[in-house]
Amino acid sequence: MMRFVYTAMELVTGLIALLVITKILGKRQLNQITPFDFISAIILGELLGNGIYNEDIGPLYILSTLMLWGVLMLLIEILSQKYLKLRGFLEGNPSIIIRSGMIDRKELKKNRMDINELQNLLRQKDVFSVRDVEFGILESDGKLSILKKSNLAQPTVEDLKLPQRTIDLPVVLISDGEVLWDNLNDSGLNEQWLMEQLIKHKISDVKQVFYAEWEDHRGIHIVPQKKEK
Repeated sequence: MMRFVYTAMELVTGLIALLVITKILGKRQLNQITPFDFISAIILGELLGNGIYNEDIGPLYILSTLMLWGVLMLLIEILSQKYLKLRGFLEGNPSIIIRSGMIDRKELKKNRMDINELQNLLRQKDVFSVRDVEFGILESDGKLSILKKSNLAQPTVEDLKLPQRTIDLPVVLISDGEVLWDNLNDSGLNEQWLMEQLIKHKISDVKQVFYAEWEDHRGIHIVPQKKEK
């Protein structure tokens, strides 16, 4: 009977600790979970499970262990938000595996994916031919995002008898106040042009920009940092 009460106390303690950790780390949908999040969840469950079923471990030990793990995860979240390279290492980066209907075999191999897996992901997006895809992006969570060719948009350009135009993929130029120089240079742009655009939007410092993207036919889109109250 005493063991039952003790186990109940451990369960309640573990539940409260998990709720607190989840609240601190923030909400995230299942389809947003990265490989790092998945491993973290497994370890967290193991810590709680081993603590509950080990008679030599009490509620205080479970609570302190889970809190320590929660603090470590929170620290990693804060660092990954601040440093883009660490974020890319932990969460992964999206990869463009289809361009203008052509499969990038190098990127496909880099992501350990074969053509059958790619076709499966395309069919889940109601796409049955690679030729219909202008851009196919493999996200860090393993999902495939596609941008169809302009003549296949709904309603189709052909149906409306309008002239076709090239489709451009929006390019992220600034993220969390940091310029993505590779993206800027690959787009044929430079620092002087970027600063001129910021000045036009009454922004004097890159650090004041939360997010900025560029698209040839639509220009630059800037989301400034919100000032803390």
